[in-house]
Parts: sequence; C-alpha cells; structure tokens
Amino acid sequence: MRGTCLIYSSHNRCQHIHRDLIAERALQGLDNKRILLLPMSQTVNGGDERNRQQYETGTFDWYFKRFEQYGLEFVPFYWSSGLRRQDADLFWHLLYESQVVVLAGGSSELGLQRYKTLGAVFGNEPGRFGRILHERQSRGLLTVGFSAGADQLGEILSSSAHHRMDDSNAFGLARNVVTTLHHERGREGDLMQVASSFPHCMAFGLPNDSGLNIDQGRLPSGNFWQVIDFVVDRTWDIESEQWHVKTRQGVPIEHFGPRGEHWAFHGGEKMVRIESADHAYKAAFVTTPGGLTDFHGRSPAPFGSIEEVLAAH
Repeated sequence: MRGTCLIYSSHNRCQHIHRDLIAERALQGLDNKRILLLPMSQTVNGGDERNRQQYETGTFDWYFKRFEQYGLEFVPFYWSSGLRRQDADLFWHLLYESQVVVLAGGSSELGLQRYKTLGAVFGNEPGRFGRILHERQSRGLLTVGFSAGADQLGEILSSSAHHRMDDSNAFGLARNVVTTLHHERGREGDLMQVASSFPHCMAFGLPNDSGLNIDQGRLPSGNFWQVIDFVVDRTWDIESEQWHVKTRQGVPIEHFGPRGEHWAFHGGEKMVRIESADHAYKAAFVTTPGGLTDFHGRSPAPFGSIEEVLAAH
C-alpha cells in the first residue's frame, strides 16, 4: 500500500517507520528526494522562538543524515513571528513540492493555530495550509504526522474531548479519524472518552511505536473511500529504552467505539471504509486470517479483497 498520510507515535526513530515508510518514500521521488520537517508546534522557550524547534529538528536530523549518501535532502522550516513574505513564498513552495512533509511534535493546538495563521497573513486564506495538504494527497505525495502532528492530520484534535477549544478542527488527511498518542495499558478510559465525544470518527490509541498508514479519496460513485494499514514497529531495541516502546511489550493499536466496542490491532491488518456523500451509508471491513470481516457486525464480509469492496461501491 502506498499511503498518502502516515500518523504515528514513537519514542525514538524506530527503523521500520522512519526508514521504510518515510526515508525510502522520499528516496523514491523523481522531482526531489526531500523531507520537509515542520517543528512549528513547539512552544517558545524563554523568549527564544527557535530553541525548541531546533531541538525537535535534532531528534530527526541525526537519523535522516544516514540517507544523505543516497540523495536524501532533509530540510527543516521554522515558525517565526518575524517571517517575511519571501520566507512564506519559500515555505508554500516547499510544502507543495516536497516528496515527504513531516508535521512534528509540540502543542497540537498551538501548531494548528500557526499553520492557519500563515495562510491568513500570507495570502488572506486561513485554510491554505490544509488545502495544500489535500492537494498533496491527491497527487500521491506523503504527509506525515508525529505526536502533535499526528493529532493535526486527523479530523479533530483529540484533546478537545477534555477541554474546550476555540478551534479544534484538524486537517482531515485521515478523514473521520481521531487518535490518542503514547497509548498504553491503563489509558483505555482516555480513548473511550475521545470515542464517545466524537462518534462520527473512529478513535484509535497509538502506542509507541505504531501508526496508521492511510490513503483515501472519492470513488466515481461519489462515495468516499479510505484504507488504513495498521503499522506496529518493534525494531527499536536499545535495552535502556525498552520501557518506552510499548509495542515491544505487546500493547496493540486499540480502537473503542462510542458504545464501548473494542478492536485491537497487532500490525499487518488493513481496514477499508466506505461512506456515502450524504453520510447515510457507512461500512467498514478488516482483513483477518479468515478473510475480510465486517467491522461493525464482526461477521464474514461478502467480499474477497479490499479491491472488491472498492469496486462494489
């Protein structure tokens, strides 16, 4: 599967997610082999706008530098209250063209506000950042969300289930999906609260190190489709850091529905979702060892593959 939206939670730079799904994807680029990192969600430290953004960059830079010999270009772009129009023009160009864009960690709400402010100040279009992300998706380019960035690429910020926000609408590259990050045993209640707060979304708890590799679009019928590949990465094996890597302790990606329905994904499963334009019809199917299973009814599906589901709708 060639996803266009990867949202994930990790402790460090686990190999499968960062090498196979991010670095290798950038290296496949024909026009460029660039990873654009956006640490714009980081807060200001003692009046220094760049300090925490540069620290965030350093947590990625050491890993991606090992791929420079193959042509990988790693470019960070920092938010600043003093950005000039020529800076913004370069930013929009990099955002549109880069093979891979990574929205990094920090404050989900602050970063979302900054991304929307950039469009309002430089172009009188508050939704410009999100529009470009969706254009990237339609062109088959990959946008990645890590930590706060994962929250921002879903339908709505998960933290808005716990406290009121003036603007919690995220970018929807993972349509009708909401996630909690750094999920672990004992946090099921948080996930269930998110699920009950946003019943129109599927809520997933992502432990370190795991993610959702997603592609989506609209079928000729007008129906929306979405395929989710559940990624569980157990490659980070530094012994002193094992406590932080919950997937190595057997913690799965968990889903709770608004009425307490529960699924656990251990990696390798895929889900296909269909929704009509008027939202009257919704269906979802999951790959299991016995074939496709109806997600809601937990019964065998009348389809042999994800391709058959898409063709039938």
